[in-house]
Amino acid sequence: MRTAVKIVASVVSLLAALLVAVAAPPASAASLTEVTNFGANPSNLRMHLYVPASAPAKPAIVVAVHYCTGSGPAFYSGSEFASLADRYGFVVIYPSATRSGNCFDVSSAAALRHDGGSDPVGIVSMVRHVQQRHGGDPDRVYVTGVSSGAMTTNVLLGAYPDVFKAGAAFSGVPFGCFATTDGSGWNSACANGTVLRSPAEWGDLVRAAYPGYSGPRPRMQLWHGTGDSTLRYPNLGEEIDQWTNVLGVSRTPVSTDRPRSNWVRTRYGDSSGRVAVEAYELQGVGHDLLSNGMAALAVEFFGLTGGQQPTTPAPGGPCRVTWRTTAWNTGHTSAITIANTGSAPVDGWSLGFTLPGGQTIASGWNATYSPSSGAVTATDVGHNGRIAPNESVEIGLQATHTGDTAKPTSFTLNGSACTTA
Repeated sequence: MRTAVKIVASVVSLLAALLVAVAAPPASAASLTEVTNFGANPSNLRMHLYVPASAPAKPAIVVAVHYCTGSGPAFYSGSEFASLADRYGFVVIYPSATRSGNCFDVSSAAALRHDGGSDPVGIVSMVRHVQQRHGGDPDRVYVTGVSSGAMTTNVLLGAYPDVFKAGAAFSGVPFGCFATTDGSGWNSACANGTVLRSPAEWGDLVRAAYPGYSGPRPRMQLWHGTGDSTLRYPNLGEEIDQWTNVLGVSRTPVSTDRPRSNWVRTRYGDSSGRVAVEAYELQGVGHDLLSNGMAALAVEFFGLTGGQQPTTPAPGGPCRVTWRTTAWNTGHTSAITIANTGSAPVDGWSLGFTLPGGQTIASGWNATYSPSSGAVTATDVGHNGRIAPNESVEIGLQATHTGDTAKPTSFTLNGSACTTA
């Protein structure tokens, strides 16, 4: 009898436990939440916040700024930043513009001045709210955006260098380029890429936004398509001029490579070897370009993926070039081997070298050569654009000469110096 009672009691306990398990709600997944009353907000922006379940006690903050006609929730749904936040544990702020057209203010004198007013003040209030309510790390605050959001990224980095540590601008224009004096939010000359200034002039616009500021300046990553017909491609060069000047680094890139076949990436480094400015030129791409893992590269540039931030390459990169020449009285043929001696594949390559005086390329194979004499760049022809580690490609050329048949003395592969054999 006692045994039967014990069995019944055990069954009852088990059923009760099962009922509790069924009745208990599942752990809620992270979701986008609107935040109100977050602080000073002179232009009535809206704020949405994504706090992943993986967020640590002191998370980094990424501000993700939408394009014209967009909204914070639309940018949340249409970009990878929330999924990247789940993976790496940072918080994402999604501001929403509320004026007609849903563009952010990057034109007014108030927007282009530290604590001057308009949208930047509201966005900085959002950042400070997250720092106060969610323990956000003030030493790891970043901003990124597309189109109007990219222009806002430039504005925030220029006017609030004390708040943001780095930015990534997708299809933007330099700080101050869109400035107007007639109350209009659109500057056609800037949009068309015809506002051209010297690096120092662009840098002075940034420095004037926060008079007296002498602290560190945020790093910048820039993206632009050569086929952009909304904010035209020349703006990329002007952005590079501006941010290399602001950060005090040479306008000459320390490396040039092709992470993908139609991408050209240039990096501009400071004296410590850190990449201060990084620019991506997307050949043949239009205005809408935030796709295909680009957000992940922005987050990596910020230093939020757990790996090291990009550094400039040391002389003598992971490549080796062998040049073999067969010459006759007025010409020569040269067989060239490009070997990848590194640990990562090369996807799309450009080999740079300088021909001795009097040599002129008449034809070539397995590469395109431009120009035909002097400082020459040989570029892959598509099918041979990928060089796996410890593998090589063979190219060649035929050239005329006036007596000097020597080979070039040095080579670079995607901007990095190669050893020679």
